[in-house]
Amino acid sequence: MLRKNEPSKKLTTSSLRIIGGQWKRRTISFIAVEDLRPTPDRVRETLFNWLQFEIQGQRCLDAFAGSGALGVEALSRGAAECVFMEKHSSQAKQLQQTLIDLGKPTPVLVGDTLLLLSQQKMAFDVVFLDPPYALNFWQPVCDILVKQQLIHAESWIYIEADRDWSDLGLSNDWQAVKSTRAGSVHGFLARYTPSVEVQEATSSE
Repeated sequence: MLRKNEPSKKLTTSSLRIIGGQWKRRTISFIAVEDLRPTPDRVRETLFNWLQFEIQGQRCLDAFAGSGALGVEALSRGAAECVFMEKHSSQAKQLQQTLIDLGKPTPVLVGDTLLLLSQQKMAFDVVFLDPPYALNFWQPVCDILVKQQLIHAESWIYIEADRDWSDLGLSNDWQAVKSTRAGSVHGFLARYTPSVEVQEATSSE
C-alpha cells in the first residue's frame, strides 16, 4: 500500500521482435519482472524451424508465458489457439494487451501454473515449458501433463532449461528428439513415450 504522496514504482519495459509468420518483425513489449528472460532469438528460431510443419492449426500451451514470445510466435505461424499462463499480474496484463494489439484477443490465465494446469480439461498438441530455472518445475509440470491427460501420443513438448537433459529429473518415458543450445540456455523438443508396462497398467485400470 502506498503512503500519501509516495510515488508509485515505475515498471520497466523491454521488447523483442517476432521472428516469423504473419506478424514477422512486429515488436512486442513486456515488463521486466523478476525471473523473466525471454527465449533467445537463436533458440526461438531453431525451435520453430523444428515445428514448421507441426504448428499449423494446433492447440498450444505457453505454461510460463512471461513475454509471451513462444506462444505469440506459434500463433503468428498458424497455431489455432494458445493458452497462456503467467503468475505476474502486471506482465499478464501487458501480454493481454499485446494479443489485443495483434488482433488475437486471447485470455491470459493469471496464477500458479501447477494449479492452473490441474484445472485444464483439454489436451494440447504443443506445449512450451520454460519455467524460472531456480524453481525446478520441469518434472512436476511434466507429471501433471501426463496425469491430467493434457498431452497425447503426437504432442510435442518444448523444454527450456539451464542444464543438460539428464539433469532435469524426468523419467525415461520422456525422450528428447531434438536439442539446441545458446550459451547457458538448453532447448529440447521432446515427446512422452510411456513404456509397454505403463501402457498395459493404464489400460487394465
